[in-house]
Amino acid sequence: MRPLVGIISNHYLINDQYPAHANGKMNTDAVAHVSGCMPLAFPGDPDAVTIDELLEVFDGFLFTGGRPNVHPEEYGEDETEAHGAFDRARDRVALPLIRAAVERGQPVLGLCRGFQEVAVAMGSTLHPEIRDLPGRMNHRMPPDGTLEEKFALRHEVRFSPEGPFTRLMGQEVVMTNTLHGQGIKQAGPRIRIDGWAPDDTPEAIWIADAQGFALAVQWHPEWNAAGDPVSRPLFGAFGDACRAWRRGRAAPLRRAG
Repeated sequence: MRPLVGIISNHYLINDQYPAHANGKMNTDAVAHVSGCMPLAFPGDPDAVTIDELLEVFDGFLFTGGRPNVHPEEYGEDETEAHGAFDRARDRVALPLIRAAVERGQPVLGLCRGFQEVAVAMGSTLHPEIRDLPGRMNHRMPPDGTLEEKFALRHEVRFSPEGPFTRLMGQEVVMTNTLHGQGIKQAGPRIRIDGWAPDDTPEAIWIADAQGFALAVQWHPEWNAAGDPVSRPLFGAFGDACRAWRRGRAAPLRRAG
């Protein structure tokens, strides 16, 4: 049996009325066809799931993008209009789940909002709007165009020469899409920034002293994951980590520290 990857879902209204837990097909496709794992979505709702149950059921976790932002209360700041919309239920699942999975050495991959969740879970703070900062570019999704145009490669990301992303990608500079508004302001003590946009916005991170796969990227590698030379090794390595975790499930869990 393939490893089971839990993909967190967002709250969504169908036809602006019917509440649903939504997940993008490109996320499940990337996990199924590039990571080689079984994708299963779960609600980002603490009334429906518990952290302990999720850790027991799944072999790894994908924290996806989403329009709502992590609430600034989670990193000690006040809410402002610039922070946009929130999903407090997802916050209450994602942040403790990331911390628990990292402690166990269970694989974690964060994308866009998931990148911000990994950062905040490990003590980082966020800028509410990158494009408002002096010298920064607009990283948001283009307002018009087809999906292909919205997810088109738009800027370089440069990695640390000796960092895990360069080893993974086999190159120090890659091209990525960009569809985000927020970004890391102050990195937490265990967050290691390993990739930057041309305007020095952090784009790739890993967690120091994590006993398992614990990476996150600010862009959306799930788009064209099977055909993109940057996305493919990222999801491939995540799948390998999930397979390794599944093989070792019978062994005692490793603890950080």
